[in-house]
Amino acid sequence: MSNEDIKEEKTEETSEKEVMEEVEATDEASEVENSEAVEEAPEDDELTLLKKENEEIIKELADLTDKYQRLAAEYDNFRKRTQKEKADIYPDAMVAAIKEFLPMADNFERAATAETTDEKYKSGVMMIQNQLSDAFKKLGVEIIDPKGEEFDPQLEDAVTQIIDENLGDNVVAEVYQKGYKRGDKVIRPAMVAVANC
Repeated sequence: MSNEDIKEEKTEETSEKEVMEEVEATDEASEVENSEAVEEAPEDDELTLLKKENEEIIKELADLTDKYQRLAAEYDNFRKRTQKEKADIYPDAMVAAIKEFLPMADNFERAATAETTDEKYKSGVMMIQNQLSDAFKKLGVEIIDPKGEEFDPQLEDAVTQIIDENLGDNVVAEVYQKGYKRGDKVIRPAMVAVANC
């Protein structure tokens, strides 16, 4: 073999080595790219999963917030309704209790105006009547005694009509039974006779 043949062989070997190195380099590069792609793919999947979890958590939070707000509104309505019921119960109970004492007040008034020779008896009846009147005042109860005033159907019941030229039209001529009210609430309307209506 000549030197030239040896040189050619070396050149061929070198070129084969270079080709092999290039192929190996290309393989390594493609492996690196593939591994990066493989690594990127799980990151994309994880990111997608995290986004889905985040969306689910936000939706669940919105649902819970809505439920909380509804519950708070229901509780507030319940509280207001309960306060109103409590506020209404006391005046109604007061009126119901006072109604039970009105016949007694009427009887004491009749007894106080009745003719008697026993001054101690009359004095005792008057004391009881005064105590009952004081108790009514403390409870805020007012007497409706509209004699000589214009007839008010919200405060009085007209049981008879009379003609009296001395009185004007629609004026209360006589009170048969006093009425009672507490604030704006009528406990018992007065029974009256109305003139010239």
